[in-house]
Amino acid sequence: MKRTDNRRPGNNINLSSEEKKRVMEEIRFFFQKERDEEIGFLAAEKVYDFFMDELGKEIYNKALDDARAWFRHNMDNLESDFYSLYKE
Repeated sequence: MKRTDNRRPGNNINLSSEEKKRVMEEIRFFFQKERDEEIGFLAAEKVYDFFMDELGKEIYNKALDDARAWFRHNMDNLESDFYSLYKE
């Protein structure tokens, strides 16, 4: 499905140039291995941009939700550990 406007969704996730290069190499490797298709660096960058624009925000938000759940769980454990210190 093609976008009807020329706006690109806000992508606030910034990878370092080294991280971005590594991801694009992984994209190229995926196309070679899974599709037996060799793509260049520019094509890999377009795939990268597409997924970052379309999925980046959702993945980032899911990671925050997971971190919040982990933190809440560990805080519950910490509280119960704290109360176990009381003398009876």
